[in-house]
Amino acid sequence: MCRSMLWYRIRNDWMEIKLRKVEMVISAVARKQYPAEGLPEVAIGGRSNVGKSSLINTLLNRRNFARTSSQPGKTRTLNFYRINEAFYLVDLPGYGYAKIPKSEQLKWGKMMDEYLHTRTTLRGVLHLVDIRHRPTQLDIMFYDWIKHAGFHGIVLTTKADKVPRGKRKKCFDEIIGALKMEGDDLLIPCSSVTGEGRDEVWELMAELCDLTE
Repeated sequence: MCRSMLWYRIRNDWMEIKLRKVEMVISAVARKQYPAEGLPEVAIGGRSNVGKSSLINTLLNRRNFARTSSQPGKTRTLNFYRINEAFYLVDLPGYGYAKIPKSEQLKWGKMMDEYLHTRTTLRGVLHLVDIRHRPTQLDIMFYDWIKHAGFHGIVLTTKADKVPRGKRKKCFDEIIGALKMEGDDLLIPCSSVTGEGRDEVWELMAELCDLTE
């Protein structure tokens, strides 16, 4: 397969992680509020209307654990979900919702910048991009932000069920080109409707958090 396609494959020795316990621990707005037990963390973020809450619910196999809303931009905190008492999935505030005041957007930006650059337990950031649309300038900025913080680029293309498999390559190529993804970066098609990508994302999170042994 062409290196530039950046596919992520499930290994044959993948160990399934069974969800025994999922807890919403805290919605934090400052560093002093972050959980202190030192568990590894994987963050997930993207544009306000990218389908982040729906995908989180799919990953966690919970219908309304992360609340979806008809009004984008509802997530205004860092939401820490503790999984199996082994690691955290951290829901970052969505960006790009025009009706949110600039002052509020700047506050979120500062909050996320502090988290990405100072959180030593953070192992990776999952960047959500709508498969149907070319990444916006804000998407590009967020991707660059992740890479500048020292993490590999990991893109989950949401709403993959909206595009037939035979027509996806053009979408992938456009996303890869706009974000300037590199050979060691990852792209995983995902759908909260069909569950596509769920197993791949779980394996990836397990590897990032050293839970596969």
